This record gives sequence, C-alpha cells and structure tokens, in this order.
Amino acid sequence: MHPIRSAVLLIALALPLAAAAGQTLTIPKKTDFAKGASVPEAVRDECQLPQKVSEFVKEYADKNFDSVKLVDKVSPQAAGDALTMQIVGVQGVAGGAWSGPKSVTVEGKYYKNGKLAGTFRVARRSGGGAFGAYKNTCSILGRCTKAIGKDVAEWMKAPSMNA
Repeated sequence: MHPIRSAVLLIALALPLAAAAGQTLTIPKKTDFAKGASVPEAVRDECQLPQKVSEFVKEYADKNFDSVKLVDKVSPQAAGDALTMQIVGVQGVAGGAWSGPKSVTVEGKYYKNGKLAGTFRVARRSGGGAFGAYKNTCSILGRCTKAIGKDVAEWMKAPSMNA
C-alpha cells in the first residue's frame, strides 16, 4: 500500500478513538426503581437489579470511554458525559422459567457537558436461555440486565431522542 494511503487510513481509523479520548462517563451506582414501578416484592428484595443494571452498563461502556465513574447521585450538569437511568418495569415472579417470561425495562437520559444528547427506553425479555428450566428468576432477570447494559453502551455511541 502506498505510504500516503497508509497514513490516511491510520488517521481515519484513529478518529473515533480520538473523539472518545479524555471522556469520562458518570453513571449511578444503582439504577433505582421508578416511583410506582410494578416490581414483584421478592424481585425487588433479592435480585439486586439496581446494581446489576449499572454494573453492566459500566462494563460495556468502559470500552468507549477513558473512564466510567459510578457515583451515588448523577448530576446532568456535570462536565463530561452523564447517564441517568431508572428501572420502570419488571416482569418476573418466583419459579424461574416455569413461571413464565421475565423482563426488565429501563429508561434513561444521556447528557454531554450538561446538554441533553438523547433519551432511551430499553426492554429485554428472557425465558432463561439454555437450561432455563434450571435457572431461578433472579438469574434470568440478570441476563436481561446484562443485555440492557450492552444495548445502552452501544446506543451511547450515536445517541438519539426517544430511542
């Protein structure tokens, strides 16, 4: 390959990385349940969904940011990028895969330097996957939160309103 073409290709490939360089994303340590959200009490008490949603978003977003900070309370006006989220719905009763499908729905807002850059609503549903009949409700809902974390991190690459 010609040296100039090689240099142009390298610069083009580095641009997305340079755009993310120096960026810090702030997300909540716990993605709280929305007021009035319909969540079975046992799920609320035992499944640790607020922590799981935030941890999975962080896990997948770590690839797109220099730093991802977990904080008690996210300020949308903070410098850098900030994500606010809440769990707005959970479907899942005890009994694992035998008691029907499980789902988690999360809504959020993404801010860049204090300005709203996008909003989303994401829902994931699972019957437990392979060997689902042998998984409990919390592990099935955990699969949903992992998929949500990946979805949100991917969406933040090109956020939009009402996604």
